[in-house]
Amino acid sequence: MQVFDYARVHTVAEAVSLLQQEGQARPLAGGTDLIVGLREQRVHTPLVVDVKAIPELSELAFDPTSGLHIGAAVPCHRIYNDAAIAAAYPGLIDAVKLIGGVQIQGRASLGGNLCNASPAADSIPALIAHAAVCLIAGPEGERRLAVEEFCTAPGKTALQPGELLVALHLPPPAPGFGAAYLRFTPRNEMDIAVVGAGVALRLEADGQTVASARIALGAVAPRPLFAPEAGAALVGRPLTSAAIAEAAELARAAARPIDDMRGTARYRRHLAGVLTQRALAIAQRRAADSMDRDAGSE
Repeated sequence: MQVFDYARVHTVAEAVSLLQQEGQARPLAGGTDLIVGLREQRVHTPLVVDVKAIPELSELAFDPTSGLHIGAAVPCHRIYNDAAIAAAYPGLIDAVKLIGGVQIQGRASLGGNLCNASPAADSIPALIAHAAVCLIAGPEGERRLAVEEFCTAPGKTALQPGELLVALHLPPPAPGFGAAYLRFTPRNEMDIAVVGAGVALRLEADGQTVASARIALGAVAPRPLFAPEAGAALVGRPLTSAAIAEAAELARAAARPIDDMRGTARYRRHLAGVLTQRALAIAQRRAADSMDRDAGSE
């Protein structure tokens, strides 16, 4: 492992100051990607800034009216072990439980997974589907950015020099909401997705018509891919098998994969359609179940 300096900070301002002073500094949250990269010398930095002691980065809060706030250093296990969060954001939970094994989930954070900016990251399509927004602090103050705009290329993000991802915000689930994330890998655990598909939708009060839908794909483009046309094709229509198939075909057409050791481009395009179709069917069932629960509580 290379030699680097280490600094533990306790405020966002302190972290931003260090990141601005040393342009190649890297924040440390869970460290499950960063430490491995440093050990294998794929990542080079003169300074590691440990941000785990910053209160804002460890905050996890859910309110049915304001939504979900996830600090960038919150480990995965805290998210899926919260029953209220698990019930409200099922597609996010699908993804969080797939990030490595149980030991990794004890350390890995959604913020770190997002900042690693892997095109095959499991959490990012689910975050896009749930319309997550990044809360960013920097030398010029705070700003917000939609998750679908955060990753710019493999391993690259929209963070500017001195900026730090502080938290993620997900809007509250409306009545009739359902979501799902699916991936295909050669093995069940601790592998990189060949293709991933995250979807979220909301049904009208009739339980059939789609009020809104968002579809995102992983491992089929240089960055996690938002497919707005695929979701828009469902809006205002009954969620029939034909409508689902049409949206899946639009998602498949949006994919821009490459051939590599894990699969051919042709195979990935096919999987993009298949996984989108299956994830939409799961999201539809979950949306119907949520409406039944809401009706039963009245």
